[in-house]
Amino acid sequence: MSLASRTRPAALLAALTVAAAGITTWAHGYGTTPQPAAAQAPSRPSVTQGTVLQVVAHPDDDLFFMNPDLSRSISTGVKVTTVYLTAGESDGRNEAHSPHLQDPTRPADHASYAEARQNGIRAAYAEMATGRRTSAWQRTSIPTTGGGSAEVDVLLARPEVNLVWMQMREARSISGDNPDSLRGLWDGKVPALGSQLASGSPVRTPFTYTRDQAVQAIANVLALYRPTTIRTQDPTPGRAQPAGAFLDHQDHMYGARFVQAATERYAATAGRPHFSVQNYVSYPNSSLPPTLDAKAAEEKLGYLKTYAWSDHQDWCGSPAGCGDRKTATRPTGAGWNQTIRYSRGESTTWMTQGPPGRLYAFAALDGQMAYWTRPGPTADWQGPRFLPATAPGTTIDAGASTTRLPDGRIAVLATRTTLAATAQDYRREAVYALQTAPGADFGPWQTLGGTALQGDPVTATDSAGRRHLYAATDRTVLAWTQPTPGAPLAGPFPTGLPATTGVLSATGQDDGVRLSYRTPGTGTVTTTRATITPGTAAPLLSPPATAGGEGGYGAVATTGHLLAGRAATGTAAVTLPGQNPAWYESQMLYTGAPATITAPDGTGLAAALGLDADLHTTTTAPTPTPAPTPTPGPGPAVPAPSAPWHRAVPPTALAQAARPH
Repeated sequence: MSLASRTRPAALLAALTVAAAGITTWAHGYGTTPQPAAAQAPSRPSVTQGTVLQVVAHPDDDLFFMNPDLSRSISTGVKVTTVYLTAGESDGRNEAHSPHLQDPTRPADHASYAEARQNGIRAAYAEMATGRRTSAWQRTSIPTTGGGSAEVDVLLARPEVNLVWMQMREARSISGDNPDSLRGLWDGKVPALGSQLASGSPVRTPFTYTRDQAVQAIANVLALYRPTTIRTQDPTPGRAQPAGAFLDHQDHMYGARFVQAATERYAATAGRPHFSVQNYVSYPNSSLPPTLDAKAAEEKLGYLKTYAWSDHQDWCGSPAGCGDRKTATRPTGAGWNQTIRYSRGESTTWMTQGPPGRLYAFAALDGQMAYWTRPGPTADWQGPRFLPATAPGTTIDAGASTTRLPDGRIAVLATRTTLAATAQDYRREAVYALQTAPGADFGPWQTLGGTALQGDPVTATDSAGRRHLYAATDRTVLAWTQPTPGAPLAGPFPTGLPATTGVLSATGQDDGVRLSYRTPGTGTVTTTRATITPGTAAPLLSPPATAGGEGGYGAVATTGHLLAGRAATGTAAVTLPGQNPAWYESQMLYTGAPATITAPDGTGLAAALGLDADLHTTTTAPTPTPAPTPTPGPGPAVPAPSAPWHRAVPPTALAQAARPH
């Protein structure tokens, strides 16, 4: 099958059932424009749906930096494909600590080492999907662009699990200026990049790609698999100093830029589904606290040991070896088995109120900013609609933040990447768009500037009108606050909080601001309340307290007494800390971060973007008002979340609501 000329329709996914007795679940709820009750489809539980495609630079980047998201996606039965841009041939030596494998007189064999890494990846994926590393694969060669070819592997026992090997040459250096690399191709230092074919691959003929051909080849893979969620690495991880070494491997960084350009090209394809993008942190995880609990870290390590061929038993029968013996020396990486982080899309403030009763939710889809609206408490969600498109050659990055201006208009903040034809013109900048009037359409994007943007600080306002701003570092959390409303922000002030997993959320609570964050090593949610003593600016923080329940990872959204985030299983979950601390899990994986908001009627609302690129929501009953005077015995009962998670827009309405291409 030619990637250049044909696409494969997505397989129909059977709806899974949820045992929801006694707890709340997320559920599909249909409606985009008001319809007669008889015409609306019934609600059903939300489960993981969609098509997921990872694109990484090297074999093992997915296992180190995208798990457990990867293994959990495979376990749901959705279509999962991973694309490897380079062969990962490194120095051509599949060496471990075994003395006979460290013979300096043995010549390097790049093709064999590339094959060994392929063997290890196939074993790890087979184990994730079937529990058996020896599960069989079907391997074929398909044409790409410019006379190139790619290897496609299909797991026979689970044919929805695919691997695509692009087999471009890797840089063979983390930061070294080797023109024969993805970096050299992107920056125009070489006119074309050659291939490094793995021994045993069904691709037999070497090839080269120009920069445009490499972009088109990746875009054609996207068109083949039609993903609704695209996972890739961080295209802007930064440098140690303005002209210093990269904070990440150059192949990770420039491979992600090629993916950015390919998604921008794929977005112009007619008839494709909506898609979102999730970016992952790679090497910078080494200096940051762990995010996974012990159980998840151990499971992740098991798949890495399979890839690394740690038992050194000849199960595959290949002279090249059955896995990556370099990784066998340290399968944990630099603590990477304990961590998963997202470099973008971790804002939890992408829902807001518009005119009385109307709610808005925003997400980056198809490289543009999309939004949904709910006109009133009993109305259906409508959308997605799209803000004005950015210029050709630019994309809106994952993530959005919103704020409501004093005049009632909504401002949407995001970052935009300009892909550019030259390395000097590639840039990422902060942008915003404003409504022309309360409840009206949005005007064009305007720039705020900024370069090398990393994680986001969080902000909230207390009941006195004082603004608080908090930002996590690798060791603690810093604060900037207003001593009085309208005064300049003062700080930074030390909070005394320990290192977090790097994701904070903040919400106003009474005369202070409540901070929520993940505890390193366990992933449990911890909360603390910051208040300001009159006449001072430095905040006082209450003793941190756990929100209860098992751990998880990723950002936590808060509003009132409602928390939403990933459970330890990776699924969307909500809790009412301090009142009903159990986590109520769905059976739905999602992308980005959740958002929460308190509706005008006091109802708590949580939302998440599913792997199907659709909006899913759940609600809680209004928080009970305490009795005016204390009474003996237990306080008023606080209910569990009272409504199931549901998809905001029906599949049949998506085509009507989609932006024309």
